[in-house]
Amino acid sequence: MRGITKTFPGVTALSEVSLTVRGAEIHAICGENGAGKSTLMKVLSGVHPHGSYEGEILFEGEPVAFRDIRASEQRGIVIIHQELALVPHLSIAENIFLGNEQTGGGRRLLKRGFVDWNDTLRRAGVLLKRVGLPDKPQTPIADIGVGKQQLVEIAKALAKEVRLLILDEPTAALNDEDSAKLLDLILELREQGIACIVISHKLGEIRRIADTVTVLRDGRTIESLTVRQSIGSAAELAEDRIIRSMVGRDLDHRFPERSTYRGEDAGSTALAVSGWTVRHPVDQQRLVVDDISLTVRRGEIVGIAGLMGAGRTELAMSVFGRSYGRYVAGRVEVGGREADVRTVPAAIGAGLAYVTEDRKQYGLNLIDNINRNISLASLPGMRRRGVVDEHHERQVAEGYRRSMNIKSPTVFEQVGRLSGGNQQKVVLSRWIHADPEVLILDEPTRGIDVGAKFEIYTVIDRLAAAGKAVLFISSELPELLGMCDRIYTMAEGRLTGEVSRADATQETLMRHMTQTKNRS
Repeated sequence: MRGITKTFPGVTALSEVSLTVRGAEIHAICGENGAGKSTLMKVLSGVHPHGSYEGEILFEGEPVAFRDIRASEQRGIVIIHQELALVPHLSIAENIFLGNEQTGGGRRLLKRGFVDWNDTLRRAGVLLKRVGLPDKPQTPIADIGVGKQQLVEIAKALAKEVRLLILDEPTAALNDEDSAKLLDLILELREQGIACIVISHKLGEIRRIADTVTVLRDGRTIESLTVRQSIGSAAELAEDRIIRSMVGRDLDHRFPERSTYRGEDAGSTALAVSGWTVRHPVDQQRLVVDDISLTVRRGEIVGIAGLMGAGRTELAMSVFGRSYGRYVAGRVEVGGREADVRTVPAAIGAGLAYVTEDRKQYGLNLIDNINRNISLASLPGMRRRGVVDEHHERQVAEGYRRSMNIKSPTVFEQVGRLSGGNQQKVVLSRWIHADPEVLILDEPTRGIDVGAKFEIYTVIDRLAAAGKAVLFISSELPELLGMCDRIYTMAEGRLTGEVSRADATQETLMRHMTQTKNRS
């Protein structure tokens, strides 16, 4: 791939990125969330078709211009996304050959509606044996775990005579045992002459399987390293170099000066979470939040750092009214008293507020106006004789429009027409008016320009200075370092570290974030 540039409206996702993958090698791609890794692979696999990007792609020495994903698969390039593309109610065999049905008698029979099921089951059995999956081809996908589903995806790729296999965070949702099996299979595929590109944040896994690693940062290629030459005494040095390449950037003048809360209760614990454990809503064997305990004091901004799949959002949503997963154990205290967080209304009543990472799907009613979006969490306090006092509602919204600098001529403007930064200010306004004790912010500046980010940072700092406790989740390490008093790190659903503001560096955080622990 040479000089790949890919832009979306208002955002340059990739800028002059180049990547070279040799035959029968495992090539890892590293970078922070948002570095452009997945976008680059979507360009390569035809998800982003030729013509939607600049630059050129050569495969096996020939220029290629894929119009869609089917075109790339016909050349032997297959991508397995982090979110597996399997149909749960179909069998393993049906999933392996979905869109690539076996007819025995050729395409003519398929056009007439015939599938050769004997040939389908026979070939599926051969592929399952090849990837080391003992289940029968007739087994429904819904009856096997995520680790086995990953193997089905690889079997599906092998059915398409793959020559270059792309795996996006293949072990993010797997336990240690399933991860080890998958990594062994990737090594076997290399021995069979299949080249693999692996997107991963887990540096230990990269050291184990990768021949080469390319680091992306902010949509640009930083460097490529030959990992195999670094194994041994220099392995730790190579890992440090990868981390520095992933995170290095200037932090100056991007954040407001931190204010200090000086109330009588300064330093007292506002939020205490202890032993919090939650299972995946579908895969009951998987703990997405595993025995988490943390505290946030009044006037304090506490960060949570973690890579994709670490469990940060799952923690936040499960604490906020158990709105994600299946609760197993744990206790939440607000202001020193146990809080009822069994439902979202109960969590709000206990003094919690949650700003979701997906404001368009979960945070806003895009077809309604600013006025009503701001009042949604505080309607009981706006009623008069059982009916919402629309005059009071409008006064409140107008006040936040001015104080939050929401760029709109009126509070009756439809929220869906606002910019991302102004939409986020509407969400923050809603929860500030609800007057919570604890504000949980999940990626509060995602998709927002630098100027709007600074305004939102200022609002967050102002809340902490007024004595609110803020739990700040972000994928941007500079943001956490610039805003937080303390930072917890997470990996695979567990806390892996706690770092003070004075001791926090991007390298330290990244090391904790890529740390894995053996599960009992």
